[in-house]
Amino acid sequence: MFILTSTNTIANHFIAELRDVTIQQDAMRFRRNMERLGEVLAYEISKTLHYEKAFIQSPLAIAKTELLSQQPVLVAILRASLPFHQGFINVFDKAQNAFIGAYRGKHRADETFDIQMDYLASPDLTGKTIILIDLMLATGKSLLKSYEALLAYGKPAKVIIAAAITAPEGLAYLQRNMPEADFFVGTVDDHLNEKYYIVPGLGDAGDLAFGLKL
Repeated sequence: MFILTSTNTIANHFIAELRDVTIQQDAMRFRRNMERLGEVLAYEISKTLHYEKAFIQSPLAIAKTELLSQQPVLVAILRASLPFHQGFINVFDKAQNAFIGAYRGKHRADETFDIQMDYLASPDLTGKTIILIDLMLATGKSLLKSYEALLAYGKPAKVIIAAAITAPEGLAYLQRNMPEADFFVGTVDDHLNEKYYIVPGLGDAGDLAFGLKL
């Protein structure tokens, strides 16, 4: 597992500003920090992909290089992850994309809930590398349900999970149920509270990025 904050970098500032209740009042700044985190994690993921030799004609001579042999498929979990997903598109600008509307249903009296899925659009995933992009990885249930639904579009060759803020419970759940996946995360927080929210977390990322929903 790659954890961005295991090494001190400028990305610490992006995560700190995402959490800061005063900076959170600026929705544009909040979205931009999500996007910047996506760019950093996408760059780190790019180091693990497969490359092949290529030859590029410059104005003066042929330049040898190594280029991606195949673009990944970027999978955005709506709605909170849209700015985070944009950071990945900025880096993998030739990638195909899939979109999933997966979210928590209403909490019951005991605070449990079901995962609702209202929308899914995906290209063929057969033999591809897919990157599941979910800003907040809390219980991991919505991400697992999303992945299981995606398998109807073909079996990928490689599965990568990318999240900015994660809970140890959700990571453990996905590692048990998706042992084939590689994880690239911004940071691992302390725990989930009784409502299954990440602590210290950052609040409702979708509302902070796009406004309160009814």
